[in-house]
Amino acid sequence: MELTTQAGEKASILGLAGQQQIDVECISVAFEAGINYFFFYNLDSENFLVGLKSLLATKREQVLVTTGSEDRSIDRLRRYFDACRQQLNIDGVDVFFLEYVSPSDDINQVQIALDELRSWKEKGLVRYVGITTHNRAIALDMIEGFQCEVLMHRYNMAHRKVEEDVLPTAYRVSIPVVAFTCTRWGTLLKGHPNWQGKLPTAADCYRYVLQNPAIHLALTAPKTRQQLEANLTVLHTPLLSAQEVASWQEYGDLIYGTGQDAFDTQWI
Repeated sequence: MELTTQAGEKASILGLAGQQQIDVECISVAFEAGINYFFFYNLDSENFLVGLKSLLATKREQVLVTTGSEDRSIDRLRRYFDACRQQLNIDGVDVFFLEYVSPSDDINQVQIALDELRSWKEKGLVRYVGITTHNRAIALDMIEGFQCEVLMHRYNMAHRKVEEDVLPTAYRVSIPVVAFTCTRWGTLLKGHPNWQGKLPTAADCYRYVLQNPAIHLALTAPKTRQQLEANLTVLHTPLLSAQEVASWQEYGDLIYGTGQDAFDTQWI
């Protein structure tokens, strides 16, 4: 399955994610450069939402508007969804994610929440029902059971175990994967005492993620226009060579280390 805009255009391979420091102008810059996928976690990213609302006023059918919520309460989900539509002055969103499904979740609550999202889709308010998770077992259950139409999952040079099971399965059942934390919260950009080669840029991190055929797009969340423009080079650069992939995997192993970080042990 392909993620497409209302006008039928494929989702860009890079998606812009909202965060509080971003400049308003970055939204139009990103769109003009070829990004048509915009994601926000909540309504706190005011500049991002102002810029997105302005873009949607004339380009709604050419833009994928995507968001989600960690709430499992139906009332809170509805309130947030209504607030998003009101804030952006739109009737519905393209992808709505039930976010951070984890082993601590009550599976019945998750199913009830997913049923609510599906009801929004039936009403034409949502085009794709999505799930985000850091947990590989949950990701596999969700895509094998066709519980979602889009999966947003952590994937980067250091966190590569998804290459063994989640990504091949998603590819086989045609569920598109959106990759996030591609720079591993910035740690991939900082180097390692035992690494003597060049350090990856954020663009290198996105290129690594995008070389996997299961990944439909990578999320980027630059703070400045300069960072955005550097990341936009991904839209026009070739895929990594086999030698480059191997080199970045070696580097990723160093950054991952012994895997004692809480995100490595609790959210594998």
